[in-house]
Amino acid sequence: MSKQPRHSHNLGQRTVCLLLLWLVATWSSAATVIQGARIWPAPDHTRLVLETGGDVSHSIFTLQNPARLVIDIKNTALKANFSQLDLSGSPIRRIRSAPRNGTDLRVVLDLEKDIKPRSFQLEPNQQYGHRLVVDLIQEGGRKQVEPAQPVLQDNSDSKRDIVVVIDAGHGGEDPGAIGPKGTREKDVVLSMARTLAAMVERQPGYTARMTRTGDYYIDLRSRTLLARKHNADLFVSVHADAFRSPQPSGASVFALSQRGATSETARWLARSENRSDLIGGVGGVSLDDKNDVLAGVLLDLSMTASINASVGVGDYVLRRLDRVTKLHKPGVEQAAFAVLKSPDIPSILVEAGFISNPGEERNLRTDAYQRKIAQAVFEGIDAYFQNTPPPGTLLAYQKRQGGQGFTGNEYRIQRGDTLSGVARKTQTTVSELMRYNGLSDDQVLVGQTLRIPAS
Repeated sequence: MSKQPRHSHNLGQRTVCLLLLWLVATWSSAATVIQGARIWPAPDHTRLVLETGGDVSHSIFTLQNPARLVIDIKNTALKANFSQLDLSGSPIRRIRSAPRNGTDLRVVLDLEKDIKPRSFQLEPNQQYGHRLVVDLIQEGGRKQVEPAQPVLQDNSDSKRDIVVVIDAGHGGEDPGAIGPKGTREKDVVLSMARTLAAMVERQPGYTARMTRTGDYYIDLRSRTLLARKHNADLFVSVHADAFRSPQPSGASVFALSQRGATSETARWLARSENRSDLIGGVGGVSLDDKNDVLAGVLLDLSMTASINASVGVGDYVLRRLDRVTKLHKPGVEQAAFAVLKSPDIPSILVEAGFISNPGEERNLRTDAYQRKIAQAVFEGIDAYFQNTPPPGTLLAYQKRQGGQGFTGNEYRIQRGDTLSGVARKTQTTVSELMRYNGLSDDQVLVGQTLRIPAS
């Protein structure tokens, strides 16, 4: 038997080594690595977030019998441990993964039931880097946020509750602003929103609803749709401000700007599917049979009324906030925030303070301060509706039944009344009336209702 030449043996070894090196290099050349994963269950969808090192090329498709979602990601390696994810509250039973085509990755979600998927990528924010987001939308889930026809109360003796929809900003994969000590806006505002909702619920004549009750994200348009679904009389979005420097401080209240209203009017007119359910909150007006000119006029009227009411309630809230914290600006500000763009519901956005300011971040972390801010917001809301209750509500009924003048714990201003005169009639002082009603001066208006402190 002839002996194999040494150079041939060495050539074989070198070939094997080169092949192994090529395989290692091919796998390690994956442009991105999935380093982590998170699950965010919400009432109508579940969000799976994959932390990637950069932009990725991916595709998704579903399979049935059994239900599965397949995610193929090109030129990507996996370092995350899917087995450590808490899948409770989600439709996912198990997550499997395997390399595919050498450098690609396939992730398979075994599902409890069929879902509608959507996927997109997110740019880095203060807390996270590049991410691939996959939403698992439950069948019929998105229908939960479609606006319903309002329950109108034409009966002047009806006593329905005033509905206040409270929106905790951000949530889930969106942390909002982050303070110097790592305080996340989404956590602070959810806590304040829950406190405010509890205060509203405890008050006779009010019902509170929340857009989100846990740590998950709802897109901005869906938040306003939820308010319309609940036939809200008022929409309050709670946030904590931030700036690139730590100096700015103070609470703010925003309403929609006229510029924002104009752009929103154009958007609604451009989308025919909006026409059948618009302006429900101010009388159930449908734009189905209206031409563009008339529809535009109706929208402008609705938007103007909504903005005026928003500024009105915002002013009451701002007065109460001024009693418990520093204000960033002395008046209600106006901006084109998407979350305020409901054509038929008065809407305000409350910035509880600057989370980027170290002192205010410390305050915002405490239950006592959160409760103080929530109490001020509620008192402002209540003072506004006590003065101008919506028709058909318990507050409107009580105001009519009270008649004119003093009713024991409130006083309705008559022609010729002055604040000092009311103070004498009710055996209190001007300063006490101003403090109790959040008044900045001693001016009163005919028809205005003042709350009278207990003697």
